[in-house]
Amino acid sequence: MNVFSHPEFDNHEHLSFFCDPETGLKAIVAIHNTSRGPALGGCRMFPYASDEEAVWDVLRLSKGMTYKSALANLDLGGGKSVIIGDPRKEKTEALLEAMGRHLESLGGQYIAAEDSGTSVPDLKIMGRHTRHVAGISQHIGFDGKPSNGDPSPATAYGTFIGLKAAVSHKLGRSDLNGLKVAIQGIGNVGFRLARHLKEAGAELWVYDIHADNMQRAIDELGAKPASAEDILFLPVDVIAPCAMGAVLNDESIPQIKAPVVAGAANNLLERPDHDQALMDRGILYAPDFAINAGGIIDVSYERTGAPPEKVRAHVDTIGDTLNEIFTRSDRSGRPTGAIANELAEERFHKHTARVDAMQERMAHAG
Repeated sequence: MNVFSHPEFDNHEHLSFFCDPETGLKAIVAIHNTSRGPALGGCRMFPYASDEEAVWDVLRLSKGMTYKSALANLDLGGGKSVIIGDPRKEKTEALLEAMGRHLESLGGQYIAAEDSGTSVPDLKIMGRHTRHVAGISQHIGFDGKPSNGDPSPATAYGTFIGLKAAVSHKLGRSDLNGLKVAIQGIGNVGFRLARHLKEAGAELWVYDIHADNMQRAIDELGAKPASAEDILFLPVDVIAPCAMGAVLNDESIPQIKAPVVAGAANNLLERPDHDQALMDRGILYAPDFAINAGGIIDVSYERTGAPPEKVRAHVDTIGDTLNEIFTRSDRSGRPTGAIANELAEERFHKHTARVDAMQERMAHAG
């Protein structure tokens, strides 16, 4: 397996592989960039089909976190970790403790948070052996309700705000009453997004690999079930992928009937040029690392003890960021994903230049 010549390797600062035969832990940590601050990103557990698939995922996800934090104006870098295994069958306390020991060995370069396949209790178990976990403290959440540190509510709310911005821009609608939305993945984030949409009057179609997740959405939200083969291709107003990434590709894009794609999953585009492919079909794409930043915003503020209203106000800016992306895209004729990358890099380089100038002033003062 080549790493430095890997197509998803982007001058990553660190990539480590950890194996603990006693617990069965096989994990990878990728740190993309720490220029803005320590790398913070979720720890995902998933039964990858191969080691190569896991490396591909962790490299893509960690880079996405760098851009997500920069676009959200957070003083954080980008990193991610993956545990290879089925979280419903292979997750044990011993395995999670071993993961915590590996995180501690990295000396704070990377801070882990909840992600697909892991939970707040899981991070707390890792925390027995490391200080470098986040999103695990009891506090009042952005919505004024007690929170155990789970960033899913903020991620779902931010995605809802972003989806509304996309619908307003593309469809000219200020309300969501009667809006038809197909959601792929009804886990922690997807279900909460579905609830926001239901409360706003939207009609829902759902699919999830776990039947109990689908049934919950059907029973509690009146959602209609869809198949894995059909969920992204239904004749709806919006498709919201909230599961795994790379679902927007050569095969899927020609079949999409919805005019808007706005979902919480990371790395929705299989390749960068799929951004242009969506635009060519007249589909408005809300870039994933812009729309799903609510969780990282929430976790970032939890570390500083900010009041709930400050967190909510920051999450609300996701709509403003997307409106800027959409407007720049319209003016330039360039796809939204490319614009989002450009805007993140502007904010990243501006921050780096500011830090460099501050260090130079301190050096002269000394």
